[in-house]
Formats: sequence, structure tokens, C-alpha cells
Amino acid sequence: MNTLQSSLSSLPKKGFKYWLKDKVPYLVIIFLITLIIVILLFWRIFIIVHSGEAGVLYRLLTTGTETNRIYSEGYHLIWPWNTMTIYNMRVQTVLHELTVLTREGLPITLKLAIRFRPEYDMVALLHQNVGPDYVDKIIIPQIDSVLLRNIGNQTPEDVYSNKGGILTKIMVLAIEETSRKYVTVDDIIIRSVELPSLVRQAIEEKLVEEQVVQRYDYKLEIAQKEADRKKIEAEGIKTYQAIISETISESLIKWQAVNATEGLIKSNNAKIVIIGAGEQGLPVILGNQWGAPANSSAPATTPSASATGSSVSPAALSVSTTGSSVSPADPSASPPLTKQPAVNQATPQ
Repeated sequence: MNTLQSSLSSLPKKGFKYWLKDKVPYLVIIFLITLIIVILLFWRIFIIVHSGEAGVLYRLLTTGTETNRIYSEGYHLIWPWNTMTIYNMRVQTVLHELTVLTREGLPITLKLAIRFRPEYDMVALLHQNVGPDYVDKIIIPQIDSVLLRNIGNQTPEDVYSNKGGILTKIMVLAIEETSRKYVTVDDIIIRSVELPSLVRQAIEEKLVEEQVVQRYDYKLEIAQKEADRKKIEAEGIKTYQAIISETISESLIKWQAVNATEGLIKSNNAKIVIIGAGEQGLPVILGNQWGAPANSSAPATTPSASATGSSVSPAALSVSTTGSSVSPADPSASPPLTKQPAVNQATPQ
């Protein structure tokens, strides 16, 4: 009995511990191979969708393009045989240059800047039906088609000067048609419009002349309004004079003349006033005439006057109460005073 137990204890003990110990070299090799595969396929397994982006997954072994799910920003883990395409969802700008023939057959070169962005909800269908190069397949061809179709019916002058907003309307139409294809075109900016040099110079000269014509039209309008203003002013003066002529009289004029004479008499200026010697009994006012050089052929006769020459001496003249004539103070005196060609001013007494 003891001999049997000793023989059994001498047999090698088999189990998982001993199996694992035997398989360690193989397991290390498998782990290293797996690690190398993970390192090589890291960017196909671990997907990062950055800010402003969206991902579309293509399943190679099952359903193909996954159109019912858009992978948003963040970290995603997929099988290495699947493919995720990342789309930029921010507003983007592409520069484009297009040469168009006008109605007269003249070439016009348009330099454009197109601002666009994909529609977030339609990006999976965009990927399935068009692909990542949708700018060259949808946006630019569609805009070119609209521009060629509409600008070809215009004249070079209308296009160059954007007459009536024709270019603006064409760009709006292009935006509307392009936005139907899974993308949104925010704006089409016209950076420049280039014409052949001779055509451009002729158009610019014509535009300058049009501005000159408009300036002269404006001046004529101002002159016409000034003429209307003067006409209205003249009609007002005519109406005023008609109203005044109905109320004014000769006696009122004489009264105003007397008031004016009174003001002149009170003035400090040297003068001689003869009442009643003028037309219709109005006063005659003599100023510097009496100081003119004497004429040797004329009699030197003058009335006696004050040093300042402000009035006629009462010894020489008397004024009637009616102010209609001047008579001598003494019947035996000389005839009434008349104006002589030259007068010597009397010295004060």
C-alpha cells in the first residue's frame, strides 16, 4: 500500500498553472502582434470629431453609409474596417474666376468669393450622393450655369455699372438655385468686373458725361426755381403798389415832403432851404452849389445868409403863409431872388 502511494506521488502534477507556464511565450507574441496592429490602425479605430465638424460612418460589412445618424463633436470608437468621413460644418469661402460673353460677344471676367456651408441634417445624404468634393461638383458648376445664362443677355455697360442692380439679382438667383443641393450658399461677393481696356475706357467716359448732364440739369432746375421766385416777388410788389396807389394822394405826398424838409433843417449839414420854389410847391434844397467858383461874366448877387448857410436872411425874403411863392420884404426892393450861375457866400454880420 505504501509502495502504491509513493509511486503516485512521483508522477508529474498537470493543471492550468502548468499550462499557462508552458504557453507564456506564445501569449507574449500574440500580445505584441495585437499591440502593433492597434498602433498601426489607431486613427481608424479611435475617431475624434473636432469643433465645427460632423462625421458620416460607412460600414463596410453591413449597411454601407449610415444616413440616419450624424456623428457629432467628440470621441468615437469604430471597427477598423469601417470608415468615418469628417465634414467641415463652418462657413467656408472659395475664390472663383469666371469669363462670360455678353450679348455683343464681348468677354467679361468676374472674380467671385463664394461663402457657403453644408447643411448639418443633410450631410449624410451629401456624402452618399455627392461626396467630400461637393464644392467642385455642385457649388461652382451651378453658379457658373446661372451666371452664363443670365449675363449673356446683358450689355457690357449694364454689367460693368450694375445698372438696375442686374448683377445683384443674378447673384440672388444663383444663391437660391445652389442652396437646393444639400448646401447653403450665404453670399456671392463680386470682387471685380474686368472688361477689355478699350471697352472699359469708353464706358467710363460715357458715365462721366452722364454725370455732367445731370449736373447741368440740376443747374437748370435751380435757375428755373429762381425765375419762379422772382416772378412771385414781382407779382407781390405789383399787388402792393396797386393797393398803395388806391390810398395815396397828392396832399399826403406834400405832407411827407414837409416832414422830410423839417428833418433836413434840423440836420447839422450846411444847406439852404427855399420853401415853395419847387414843382407843385415842394421845397428846393440848395447845398454846395453856392460854394462853386465865381464866374467873372455874371453879376455877383447873393442873398444874405448865416455863417452856416442854414436859412435865408429875413431881410431879403418873406415867405407867404401858403408857401406857394417868395416875395421881397419891401415893395420898393429888388425883384424876387433868382439862382445865379455863381454866388459869393456872405460874411456873417
